[in-house]
Amino acid sequence: MTTKKIERRIKIKYRIRKSVNGTAERPRMSVFRSNKQIYVQIINDLTGKTLASASSLGMEAMPKKEQAAKVGELVAKKAQEAGIEKVVFDRNGYLYHGRVKELADAARKGGLKF
Repeated sequence: MTTKKIERRIKIKYRIRKSVNGTAERPRMSVFRSNKQIYVQIINDLTGKTLASASSLGMEAMPKKEQAAKVGELVAKKAQEAGIEKVVFDRNGYLYHGRVKELADAARKGGLKF
């Protein structure tokens, strides 16, 4: 990636994070997307603790959009086990499109509300 792309994403990320904060009642669901993998964490920003997380590590055999959907379902299941029903979605500067959208839709289907 060029540095202009990275700088642009970081600017967008900070603009989003001004208004998106995770609390104990509604933790923040943060998405990180690399070229090969996708990761998601549910974070309580007041304490700085990660409450649940999931990633696509070990799912390399399937297409990336399917990986993202599986990760969304997995994180929704882990969040339900931790007693979390509502979250605030943090797309981390990425466009709400493609793998990020697949992950969010699968998490919603799994029972998370945002």
